[in-house]
Parts: sequence; C-alpha cells; structure tokens
Amino acid sequence: MDSQRRVVSGMRPNGRLHLGHYHGVLKSWVRLQHEYQCFFSIVDWHALTTDHAAGEDISRNVMDMAIDWLAAGVSPSSAVMFIQSQVPEHAELHLLLSMVCPLGWLERVPSYKESQQDLQQKDLATYGYLGYPLLQAADILAYRAGVVPVGADQLPHIEFARDVARRFNHLYGREEDFEAKAEAAIRKLGKKVSKLYVSLRKSYQEQGDLDALNTARALLKEQQTITIGDQERLYGSLEGGGKLVLPEPQALLGEAPKISGLDGGKMSKSSCNSIYLRDTPAEIEEKIKRMPTDPARVHRHDPGEPTRCPVWQMHQVHSGADVCQWVEQGCRSAGIGCLECKAPLIDAIRMELAPLQERALDYEQNPDLIRSILAEGAEQARDEARETLVEVRQAMGMGLNYR
Repeated sequence: MDSQRRVVSGMRPNGRLHLGHYHGVLKSWVRLQHEYQCFFSIVDWHALTTDHAAGEDISRNVMDMAIDWLAAGVSPSSAVMFIQSQVPEHAELHLLLSMVCPLGWLERVPSYKESQQDLQQKDLATYGYLGYPLLQAADILAYRAGVVPVGADQLPHIEFARDVARRFNHLYGREEDFEAKAEAAIRKLGKKVSKLYVSLRKSYQEQGDLDALNTARALLKEQQTITIGDQERLYGSLEGGGKLVLPEPQALLGEAPKISGLDGGKMSKSSCNSIYLRDTPAEIEEKIKRMPTDPARVHRHDPGEPTRCPVWQMHQVHSGADVCQWVEQGCRSAGIGCLECKAPLIDAIRMELAPLQERALDYEQNPDLIRSILAEGAEQARDEARETLVEVRQAMGMGLNYR
C-alpha cells in the first residue's frame, strides 16, 4: 500500500449540496478518483457533533448527499464511497488514539473556540464536539492516507492529524530489537538495492539531503519482495525513528474558485443564499433574478462597477470569456441593464446542471441501488481499516494472544 497514492476526504450530511460544494469539492474529487486510490466518506457521526438531535434529518441528508455525489460524477468503480458510521473501525481507532492525545491539543484547535462563538445557539459543551478533530484524524489515519484534499481553513486539522500520527509512532513504533530487525530487512532487499538504501540513508541522516530521502522512499515503494512490516521498519530506520505504523498525511490544497452566494457572501445553506444542484430551471431563474446588483446603479442609464456586484462574481465562474467581457463593458458603460446581465448567467447555470440533474433523477428513482453502492463501499473501507487496526492493536499491545 502506497500511502502517497491514497486520498481520503469526506462531507457532513447537513443538507442538499449547492454550487459551492460542486465547484469547491466535487469537481476536484471527480478528477482525483482517476489519479489516486480514493476513499470518500459521508461523515454522519460528525454531523452529530454540532447537532446531536438531528435524528431523521441525517438519514435523509445521507441519501441526498450520495445522490448528488453520484450525479456529479463520483464513480463507485473508481472510488470507494461509504457512510462513516457503517465502518465501526473509525470509532475504535478514535478511542485508541484518545488514550494518547493530550487534552490541550484539542482545546487549541482554532475551530473549537471559533465555532462556539459562531454557534452560540447550539449546545456544544460535549465531548463529541471537543473530540471531533480526533475523530477526523481517525477518519484519515484508518486508511493510512498520505493525501487529504482540503481548503485553507482545514489546514490546522490536517496538522493535528499529523501530530497525532507522529505521537503514536513515537510511543509505539519502537518495537523490541528494532535495529536488528531493520538491518535484517535491509539484507532482504538484495545486495545492490541494500547498498543504495544504506548510502541514501547516510546522506540524509548525516547531511540532511532531502533528495536522498525522497529517492530512498521511492526505492522502498518499488520493492515487491518484502513484507509490509519490513517496509515500515525501513521507512522508520531511514528517518532515524522506529517502525512507521501510521503515516503522516499531507494536505492537498486545491485551486477551487470562490463561489459567492446570491447575496455576495460565501454560498452556504445557513445563509439562505444558495443555488442547489437539483434546483429546477424555474427556481434557478427566480433566485438569480432576485439577486442584488451594484447599489450604485439606481437607474438603467447609471454606469456600474462589476466588482461590487455578486452577479459578476458568479459570471466569472460560470460564464465564458466572451460573456464576461460583454458583461464587464456593458455594466461600466450602462450599455446593458441588470436583467440583461443576468440572462446569460441563468442559461449557463441551467446548462451546467442539466446533465447532473438528469443523472440524479435516475438515482432518485432507484434508492436500492444507492444503498447497495454505499454498503459495498463500506465493506471495502472496512477491509482497509481492519488492516490498520491490526497494526495499531499490535503496536499498543492489544493483540489477541493475552496470557
């Protein structure tokens, strides 16, 4: 298993998905599923951390989210799609990691205090809410994923997961006779490869040569004749540590466009400013026609400034270069009115969502297929997570052979 070719990501089932989700996340997932081994999870336990009374809403939202994912192009033949709560290994790993995670680490996560201020109407004085960054770390580490696509606001959570993995490896990676076992693993590489490995390790440890480190890592990835345990020992020996049980994940920052809502702010369900992926053509037209425009354009002949207009922000994402140029010039010269400006945007969004909505309709009419896809994905996810749990349990002395 090559952790650097494995991606893990997820979404909370908090309601219908909108254009912000589509351009900010789903289009990236559709691309990544053909480049990496991807695990995409509907994280229903996380939905409970901020709304523990959600109940029936979560069940409905899970199905809606799965339909939107599939309609957007996430394919069960290219990626593993599953519901978090159907893979109990997440919960077990969360429990085991909680034994070594300092309380202060959780209290210092930036989103902890920020959310308490933003969501004062909710009861957030629970362990579930305090501990959700650790559950998120377990979601990632359960698959020993090396890559996690996130926005900039989620970077502290990935760093937290790295800290947890690093602490776990420090506490439990030093197996008995580690050095002897690592040297035995080197000999199993063969004379030529083992000599190169030792040379690269020396260059990195004595001279700090990062190119040597990366070359040695690539060399180990190519070895097919050694066990996973020996490979982990060699990774650990390379960096001067112990056996690498949990790889440290790296954030993958995308270049997702900022999707403004109908009011010019960030598109979100809570702000009631969203165009949802399955809005009808009539609903899309009605929402865009009600959008505010440049407040300086009081009369039709008043020139406007596109940068002050949320409609222009949406044009930049959904319209082609020719239309954007026509809008920009027409607005500043008062050559077009605001309703004229909105017309091509309505058409562009309708056209973009039409094939997605057609696919969604097929899935809506076949809920048993959705359940089957998610159940199969959960089994695939469990197979991978079980392997990690075996390693973690053994490292912590929680194996089956109690005396």
